[in-house]
Amino acid sequence: MSIATIVLIALVILALIFVKMAIVIIPQSETKIIERLGRYYATLKPGINIIIPFFDRAKDIVSVVHGRYVYTNTIDLREQVYDFARQNVITKDNIQMEINALLYFQIVDPFKAVYEINNLPNAIEKLTQTTLRNIIGEMELDQTLTSRDTINSKLRGVLDDATNKWGIKVNRVELQDIIPPKSVLQAMEKQMQAERDKRATILTSEGDKQAQILQSEGEKTARINHAEADKQQSILQAEGEATARIRKAEAEAVAIQKITEAVGHCTNPANYLLAQKYIQMLQDVAAGDKTKTVFLPYEASSLMGSIGGIKELFKGE
Repeated sequence: MSIATIVLIALVILALIFVKMAIVIIPQSETKIIERLGRYYATLKPGINIIIPFFDRAKDIVSVVHGRYVYTNTIDLREQVYDFARQNVITKDNIQMEINALLYFQIVDPFKAVYEINNLPNAIEKLTQTTLRNIIGEMELDQTLTSRDTINSKLRGVLDDATNKWGIKVNRVELQDIIPPKSVLQAMEKQMQAERDKRATILTSEGDKQAQILQSEGEKTARINHAEADKQQSILQAEGEATARIRKAEAEAVAIQKITEAVGHCTNPANYLLAQKYIQMLQDVAAGDKTKTVFLPYEASSLMGSIGGIKELFKGE
């Protein structure tokens, strides 16, 4: 093999290496920052890009991989999540507790993310920690435990405003864990148990109260119904007695009229009726106890005389 052939092969190999170095293929949702001779030159787009080898090079940026900071020349434009380690914070009422947060952000301007801040993940983490301490420091423990949405909104607003100049868009911030001290947890459990006992006692007393009210209303209704029933019964009984008396009086009136027609107007019909009553009474007395002594009034003799007169009158006719 001649020297010319060797040189030609070497040139071809160098040309292939040069072409390979000159062609940069960028995957979708990623980019690279290219510097030419130490100065910013271009932001590569997804697809095939041409650069000048040895003059152009990709700028390195700090990224987090498996919880560790690493340098890479590829910038991920997708939404990313950072899970920060737990940190100690102090509430307004001087209660120390541990909190860790999840931060969802996205690089919207690669140029600012590379040149406006050094070690972007560390800056975001420190900013999140200090902002979280400030927000928690303005709230009491009970408010902290029940106002996660409020804390998330405040934290997101502060981080989004502060990271805007870094080319970062903070989409969401979530508090993952809020862990008070064990003594506080025990006190909270006792308080919750006391509150539950209190609610149970209140509900029991309310139930007893309602039961007594319902029972008294039932008794009241029952008494009213009984009174109405007695009233209706008395009314009906009185009406029945009145009707019976009227019927009896009508019957007696008819009887008197018949007697008057039978005996004539010369004799008083009342004497005849009284005589019948006396005779009925004498029959009842005779049918009763024989050992008793019965006293008849003096007027009975005159009444019996009247009966005799009535008898003679009937015989004369």
